[in-house]
Amino acid sequence: MDTETDDTVGCYYNRSVRFFYEKSGKNISVLWRDRDYVIVTLGMAVCFIVIFSNLLVIGAILKNRRFHFPIYYLLGNLAVADLFSGVSYLHLMFHTGPWTIKLSKYRWFVRQGLIDTSLTASVLNLLAVAVERHQTIFTCSCHSKMSTRRVFVIMVVIWLVAILMGLVPTMGWHCLCDLDDCSTMAPLYSRSYLVFWGVLNLLTFSIMVAVYTRIFLYVRHKSKQMSQHTSQMRYRETVFNLMKTVSMILGCFVLCWTPGLVILLLDGLGYEGRSVLKFEKYFLVLAECNSFVNPIIYSFRDQDMRRTFKEILCYVCRRRRRDQNSSGVHFNTNMEQENFKSRAAEATDGTNGTPLIRSEDVTASET
Repeated sequence: MDTETDDTVGCYYNRSVRFFYEKSGKNISVLWRDRDYVIVTLGMAVCFIVIFSNLLVIGAILKNRRFHFPIYYLLGNLAVADLFSGVSYLHLMFHTGPWTIKLSKYRWFVRQGLIDTSLTASVLNLLAVAVERHQTIFTCSCHSKMSTRRVFVIMVVIWLVAILMGLVPTMGWHCLCDLDDCSTMAPLYSRSYLVFWGVLNLLTFSIMVAVYTRIFLYVRHKSKQMSQHTSQMRYRETVFNLMKTVSMILGCFVLCWTPGLVILLLDGLGYEGRSVLKFEKYFLVLAECNSFVNPIIYSFRDQDMRRTFKEILCYVCRRRRRDQNSSGVHFNTNMEQENFKSRAAEATDGTNGTPLIRSEDVTASET
């Protein structure tokens, strides 16, 4: 339980969240302001879009066997991370603004840990996708030769590392015993941890940019060699489409998260400007928007994915239509029987009862 007393000399384990916010200079109003209403309303709307869109991606990958390949498993894992991000931000929306000062330190660390875990999982998934694309393209295959078992091991490792990064501040890398090291954006976090976290993410971005740059240069070189061979056109188009998809995902991720990481580093390095707090909430919403950008990219650039989305979305409509038709059967039973008899008579006329259209003919015509 949080109190206003010290349980250890030089440490403040029993102090309330309000105490740390006041010491860091991040004062929170006890009353709801217009800015708080705008941020919470916008944030919750984005959260619901994120949750719905990523559930749709996960459902499409599970439903369509065309997506049972390593790259789609990794993209599905990215969708799970984005889904978790939406849930984490939704939890944040219910524990922000004037609600923040009512939190215990334990609940505050849970709130921040969920966000840290979701971001780390997204970054590591994007790095895994980049490495997988690099391996696949440099071995000249449309799908990775990586085994399913290895892919799932990578996915488990990603989540273990992400959970560990979310727990690091709770396990001791905080400022409860060093108030001078407390962050302004996250008043219970150590500035050194924010610098470590920000630099680690920027380093990951740099690695991904280097990997995709090498892929781009390689594909451009190969496309020049294959320009005279029409049989290789399908391969070239497939490679370019996959490259564009993952590159757009990476670009949107960097665009959405870079402003937040920049002010995070500024805060970690001790920048005292009030602009850090002025734009903090808006950059957080911008970072959240990245979690529904990925399904939009899949929807517009992948025909099979778009078709599967339509099948999932139309399932409820078709089921409702079937229920309505079944409820009206007793009104049209006689008419339907007469129509069926007449169609059967036409089909068997002059063929000694053999149907005019056989399943073999249909199959042959389709092929």
